[in-house]
Amino acid sequence: MLKLTNVSTGYDGIDVVKGISFTVNPNENLAIIGPNGCGKTTLLRAIANILPFKGSIEIDGKSIRKMKNKEVSLKIAMLSQMSGIYFQYSVYDTVMMGRYLHIKDKLLGLPSREDKECVMRCLEAVALVKEAEKGITELSGGQLQRVFLARTLAQDPDIILLDEPTNHLDLKYQIELVDYLRGWAEDNNRTVIGVMHDINLAMKLSDNILVMKDGIIKAIGKTDEVITDSLLKEVYDIDVAGYMREAYKRWEELRL
Repeated sequence: MLKLTNVSTGYDGIDVVKGISFTVNPNENLAIIGPNGCGKTTLLRAIANILPFKGSIEIDGKSIRKMKNKEVSLKIAMLSQMSGIYFQYSVYDTVMMGRYLHIKDKLLGLPSREDKECVMRCLEAVALVKEAEKGITELSGGQLQRVFLARTLAQDPDIILLDEPTNHLDLKYQIELVDYLRGWAEDNNRTVIGVMHDINLAMKLSDNILVMKDGIIKAIGKTDEVITDSLLKEVYDIDVAGYMREAYKRWEELRL
């Protein structure tokens, strides 16, 4: 279980996230939505213990401040938005990096059969088995994002934090990714917390949804209870639901 109590954090002494409190249980998924600059990514970085914070963040009743970095890394894995800097590793080797904390032979860094089997399962999950020996610099942006997801899965954490995980993915892989993550959480009694811009995908991923604006929680709860016309209009300063209905009407008129 992940529990945040009155968490505030930010940069250069200025809080971007202000007094956030919520709990996420195993086998629950939480989507975090809100306009740009509202503190979504900053909140994830605090949960991952990357940013210092005020308040309390606990995993299974233990403060992450009292946990060693290795212990936190075994519990939480974060898939960040892609940067443009990476080295010439193969797809397979990149995913194997996610197994580092699990490799028993730290001196030689030799993976076990279990490590190798885990890597192949993760590559299969993101449909990149055939690309295993390719260099990651040869891949498209969408393929590269799937490699980094596989590396995150290989870490075998209890909680996965996702920062815009569908960036660079075409529609097919966006849907497959969300479906896979839901299944991963359900089958393994794990938790997925995802920051997402696409509200439709956020609703597809999540059991619960957290809506942020200006660094605070505007609403949190069951997705079908939280999402309302008035809330979305207040948060995004636009009639989101009206736009969605117009788009649906256009699809209906196409008679595909």
